[in-house]
Amino acid sequence: MARIYYEKDSNLDLIKEKTIGIIGYGSQGHAQAQNLRDSGCQVIVAELRDSEGWKTAQSAGFKATSATSVAKAADIIVMLAPDNLQAKIYHESIEKEMNQGKTLMFAHGFNIHYSQIVPPPNVDVSMIAPKCPGHMLRLLYTQGSGPPALIAIHQDSSGKAKDMALGYAKGIGCAKAGVLETTFAEETETDLFGEQTVLCGGISSLVKAGFETLVEAGYQPEIAYFEVCHELKLIIDLIYQGGLSYMRYSVSDTAEYGDYSRGPRVIDDLVKEEMRQILVEIQDGSFAREWILENQAGRPSFNAMKRMEAEHPIEIVGKELRDMMPWLKA
Repeated sequence: MARIYYEKDSNLDLIKEKTIGIIGYGSQGHAQAQNLRDSGCQVIVAELRDSEGWKTAQSAGFKATSATSVAKAADIIVMLAPDNLQAKIYHESIEKEMNQGKTLMFAHGFNIHYSQIVPPPNVDVSMIAPKCPGHMLRLLYTQGSGPPALIAIHQDSSGKAKDMALGYAKGIGCAKAGVLETTFAEETETDLFGEQTVLCGGISSLVKAGFETLVEAGYQPEIAYFEVCHELKLIIDLIYQGGLSYMRYSVSDTAEYGDYSRGPRVIDDLVKEEMRQILVEIQDGSFAREWILENQAGRPSFNAMKRMEAEHPIEIVGKELRDMMPWLKA
């Protein structure tokens, strides 16, 4: 079982003494910067001048500046730019400012685990990864609560890396719910696996396959969309609230029986074997190398797949049906 830390284990004063530099004012960046400021911390923000993030940071009362300036001034540098941009930002603007006693912090372990960023040995390297999107992190903080988070220590040069990271977790509100101990490797590999096989890749492919099967059998695309896509949120909300058992308790007995008897025929041993292969590709770095090269080449495959997926019939009929439901936009 993972060790879990709470507010009683966290000393916010440790980071109140420091200047915290947030690199990237996006989903996590805006939430963590605002939560830390409201917790009494000194926060500075790095963004590209005149970018959307720069304007948003300015409107929130932060003086947005360059990553180089933030790296010079900050004691704790938090990498919250997109994964595919972090290595470039680090090498161009941050690496030369990584002096002894500083902390380099992450919310995801990709660039450390796959050695795209290799900090000097005389700095602390840690991770606090909130288990929710940035907008939810901010909302929960304003309501006096917070989501769980993961903590990992890659380098402990000062001997205080974990204490500093726990103070940071308290500053953004996560220590209220609990902070689970992990490693950069475990966080990175399980995160990528979840995205690829279940949360994004698995769900998307399952929904499309169900839609295509019904439409090819002669059913109306609109009805197919409702049955395999629209109603998915209802099921996910039940699972999110109380697990698989609560979902099964909440649906009809017919649906529950279909779950038990037909689900394993769809997600069978062949699917699980493919999942194992995907996990191997994550563990041995194959996926990371592929994604890094894809970005270096200008994302030709990514952009082609993105265009094709946007033109899938489920996206076209889905847009038309969602226009009938204005509450979704709210």
